[in-house]
Amino acid sequence: MNTSTRRRDPVDEAAEELCEAVLGSLRRSDQRARGRQYVRGLLATEGRKSIRNIAQQLGGPAAEQSLHHFITGSTWDWQPVRTALSHHLAQSTPLTAWVAQPMAFPKGGAHTVGAGHRFDPHRGQMFRGQQAFGVWFTSAGVNTPVGWRLFLPPGVDGNGGGTGGEGGGAHESYEECAVTGVLDTVRQRRLPARPVVLDIRGIGTRSTMNRFREAGLPVLARIGAAARLLVTDPALPGFGAGTAAARDILQGVRGLRVPVEWPDPSHPGTRRTSLVATVRVMMPDPSPARRREVLLFGEWTDPRRPPARLWLTDVARPSPAAVLRLTKQARRVSAAAAASVPEVGLRDFGGRSLPGWHRHVTMASVAHAARCLGGTGGTGGTGGLV
Repeated sequence: MNTSTRRRDPVDEAAEELCEAVLGSLRRSDQRARGRQYVRGLLATEGRKSIRNIAQQLGGPAAEQSLHHFITGSTWDWQPVRTALSHHLAQSTPLTAWVAQPMAFPKGGAHTVGAGHRFDPHRGQMFRGQQAFGVWFTSAGVNTPVGWRLFLPPGVDGNGGGTGGEGGGAHESYEECAVTGVLDTVRQRRLPARPVVLDIRGIGTRSTMNRFREAGLPVLARIGAAARLLVTDPALPGFGAGTAAARDILQGVRGLRVPVEWPDPSHPGTRRTSLVATVRVMMPDPSPARRREVLLFGEWTDPRRPPARLWLTDVARPSPAAVLRLTKQARRVSAAAAASVPEVGLRDFGGRSLPGWHRHVTMASVAHAARCLGGTGGTGGTGGLV
């Protein structure tokens, strides 16, 4: 075949287009060149995507020094790059939902920013490493992270100075870190309002729901089975009886469950069926002005057992089928992360610098988006879930 007519690799083509579109916020031409090199290196390097290993693909010690400075010693701001990435994606594929999911970054060493021995609430186990929250852009054809926040426990020096959250102020809780990461990401993008899916166990608290309401963002958030709620529909069991556990409220309306079919993102081509039920409820609040109705949603995978997953949402006029399929956007993210996160080295930064971590995961997010647009990003072909 004539090499002049040979088709270029679609991932390489997507990476070039993305770099041209999203690196424009870097003021200096040498920074833009380093950004392109870094993205290409993340895509081409086998195994761990450390700066040293990436540099070996690009020219050895001299390249390593320049790339190390670009990630850990330079002053470029990663937020405009992430914003440009979101807008570029939205121009080609309409946003369906934002999905926030925690991600563990196992680390064995003692010199990585934010690393420690801790409990991971999402996985329910102890591990050593970093905990971060990724905010994913999901659409019919794309499923890729565009925002990040690193959870820094008390006493961890995140940025060469004070301790605590990323802002350098008071320590954030796990929930506060997740919510702040999502709100910051979505506000900065200024894209049309779309639902936010919080696939983080137990995050559907009164505080979380109020923060999203104040931000004007519809939200679908996981809750614990024991969360106390008030039934507001006088035709349903439990109305007027005070607060009850979410699991018990849903068990009381088992007779109202309906089957909903959904495509399984982790097994493309497979369709599954769940039983679902919804109940209008209210979260108890000391302030009457802040009390409002939300929808309690339950999904049963085994009709003889309690609901397997419970959610709260304030999405306007949702049908049970629409809510279930919206929750499966989170399953898409999990499938994509398992398939492609290792391929772009999102977990591979090993430095002490918080800005360095942010710059690395930003470039890795661009590389991940290139894999999606090039057809190898593990989207699962399930964008039609909602």
